[in-house]
Amino acid sequence: MGESRSSLSPENPSDLEVVPTQAGYDRWAEFYDGEDNPLVMLEEQHLGPLLGKVAGLVVADIGCGTGRHALRLAADGARVTAVDFSEAMLRRARAKPGAQGVNFVQHDLSQPFPLPSDSFDRVLCCLVLDHIQELHAFFSELRRLCRPDGAVVISVMHPAMTLRGVQARFVDPASGRRVGPLSHPHQMSDYIMAAVHAGLALGHLSEHAPDAALAARSPRAVKYVGWPLLLIMRLTCSAGKNGPPAGGRARRLA
Repeated sequence: MGESRSSLSPENPSDLEVVPTQAGYDRWAEFYDGEDNPLVMLEEQHLGPLLGKVAGLVVADIGCGTGRHALRLAADGARVTAVDFSEAMLRRARAKPGAQGVNFVQHDLSQPFPLPSDSFDRVLCCLVLDHIQELHAFFSELRRLCRPDGAVVISVMHPAMTLRGVQARFVDPASGRRVGPLSHPHQMSDYIMAAVHAGLALGHLSEHAPDAALAARSPRAVKYVGWPLLLIMRLTCSAGKNGPPAGGRARRLA
């Protein structure tokens, strides 16, 4: 049903219109939830156990998009603050049932987050990291939000996808052109070392590829069967912090 890894060839990026990340997601918001998105479908199979039971917990959802995680976590009893750089995505989220139970915040994710330190039991960041240029500062912000006994849970498009010239993108229904919000080709070591630098300890790391069952539900997944599509991490606060000293000047994240 799917291609073998050995038969995979790079995709042609020449017809991709690359736009600033915020502008790209503003354009994507109108039809984001209705798309065939195998990355989202694959993530939903594996993320839940890493978050655990959230009833009564305080959760930050960084890069919440149209609220797919934030709304579910709030329905499960968490107190959720959800942040995104795209006001258009947030408008979609605020219009959904249960949105009154989430504190949605529009904010440039390349800047330090307007959220209190050491205040969240779970810090969730899904399918965002490939849009962040300065990973060390971003991971330091994720750690800053997290309570000492909390956890940071992250998903991101697997770096192997960059070997195929793949990045987050959509087809603009008006023009028929492929549009890609600006992404950065990080490697797995970049993510791990940014976490270490921030003083986060790696508790879980897994790589996930679409299988035939997913491809049967997602036509776009067919050509990625057997190829790593998703990377998931669960991080906790370690005893020490190798990053910049506390009280230092905040850096721009991207």
